[in-house]
Amino acid sequence: MARYTGSVCRLCRREGCKLFLKGDRCYGPNCALTKRPTPPGEHGQARARKMSEYGLQLREKQKAKRAYGVLENQFHSYFENAANQKGITGENLLITLEKRLDNVVYRAGFGSSRAMARQLVRHGHVRVNGKKVNIPSYLVDVNDEISIREKSAQSDYFKGLREGTGKPVPKWLTLDSANLKAIVSALPAREDIDLTIQENLIVELYSR
Repeated sequence: MARYTGSVCRLCRREGCKLFLKGDRCYGPNCALTKRPTPPGEHGQARARKMSEYGLQLREKQKAKRAYGVLENQFHSYFENAANQKGITGENLLITLEKRLDNVVYRAGFGSSRAMARQLVRHGHVRVNGKKVNIPSYLVDVNDEISIREKSAQSDYFKGLREGTGKPVPKWLTLDSANLKAIVSALPAREDIDLTIQENLIVELYSR
């Protein structure tokens, strides 16, 4: 499967906002967007041009795709499912993305970035309700328990997480750092998602 393998900091600079793709670096002074807030490329510092309506819509879709590490076909599938659900389509879309197992592992603090969380899932370090799940796109549900495999928990990396990472955990997750477990106590709500994405523009883009 094709996947972007270049510098992820370029993606944040291209979108003009933090997508938290680099883990702890995104929170410190070494963040590339802080040092160079202009888009990448030789014309990045040129005077900004007014973006078309389509361009604005496309940028919001790219933000969401890149933040959650989802490719085009899968993202479109998520949108179609969100459109068939009750409620607001844009919010349904973001909530579905938040329910991905790799995102939940990241939100619980077990991975410093979504990319790292995705790797932990794929390598079999994660359990859902006590069973091995190595599919990053697996969608969690209320009362699901996400934990780290017992053998993996003995590694130095996970031992260091037992005292907590200090990063805020969303209120829809109940974290037990000492036992490296997180319980989905509720479904995520739109106000729980800290990414600066205007989901209504994504809906408009797919409605063209």
